[in-house]
Amino acid sequence: MYDSSDPRASLAPAKSGPAATSFAAAEYLRFYAMEPGQDDDNGKTWFGRGQNFVVAHTEARPGGSFSRTGQVDEYAVLLPDARSPATITWEGRTEKVAGYSIAFVPPGDSTITLPEGGRLVRIFSARSKDLTAACANADAYASQHPNIPPYQSWPEPKDGFRVRSYSLDVPDQPGRFGRIWRCSTLMVNVLPREHGPRNVDMLSPHHHDDFEQCSLVLAGTFTHHIRWPWTPRLSAWREDEHERLGAPSITVIPPPAVHTSRGMEEGENQLVDIFSPPRFDFSQKPGWVLNADEYPMPGDEGTDR
Repeated sequence: MYDSSDPRASLAPAKSGPAATSFAAAEYLRFYAMEPGQDDDNGKTWFGRGQNFVVAHTEARPGGSFSRTGQVDEYAVLLPDARSPATITWEGRTEKVAGYSIAFVPPGDSTITLPEGGRLVRIFSARSKDLTAACANADAYASQHPNIPPYQSWPEPKDGFRVRSYSLDVPDQPGRFGRIWRCSTLMVNVLPREHGPRNVDMLSPHHHDDFEQCSLVLAGTFTHHIRWPWTPRLSAWREDEHERLGAPSITVIPPPAVHTSRGMEEGENQLVDIFSPPRFDFSQKPGWVLNADEYPMPGDEGTDR
């Protein structure tokens, strides 16, 4: 149920299928109220996960370096602050990446270094088992959650793997939702900064049939409103939730729960939405995925678009 002014109102209706009969809980990880999973000379890092992804949120110290050896698949690097650039070394080649950017790093050996320190968000698929084990909510995913099909990555980039970076400084465009990039494992939507509380008469309750949504709070405070369907079995019912979380935090919203999020602060509020694997419906909207020409959709491998 989108307001008519919301670009998502133009999306095709969710597919119909067998009604879900069991539901997972939402996950709320308030990193600001938790001890970090790692705390060393490089910085402090908090880890949280969904069924198919891991979010590592780091407060890097100046010169902090964060390496992956034999990384199994592509991962994302989000640098939310213009004053915090990075260098990314992959397979012996080093590139400078400006702050206020997103980058995708290929499988293999890689190192992210922040000369000035600052915020660093890395997003991985759940195929990185050492990282899923490090997550504060690892026990919640001891078994496969319902209503989510087995994970499948998307095709590799048409011209092969390399470090790819993109500025977040992308102007809003009428009819386009957010600022969306994807790779072979993930889709990241860096939503615009909101100033002041969200209009309570223009919320956007909606659901996803078969994939989770992760909402990362970068700034301000959000209330996540979540409602699960009723089934004939009373034992499957869950109470509505209205959880208020500040920055940094992640909320993992399970399918097919109805959900919407509301910025609360008088100042700046900002969310980043994360999906793994990428979403088909967003990818099918012309112009929504800003690097779509580099990453084919399933079935489009070997074609020019």
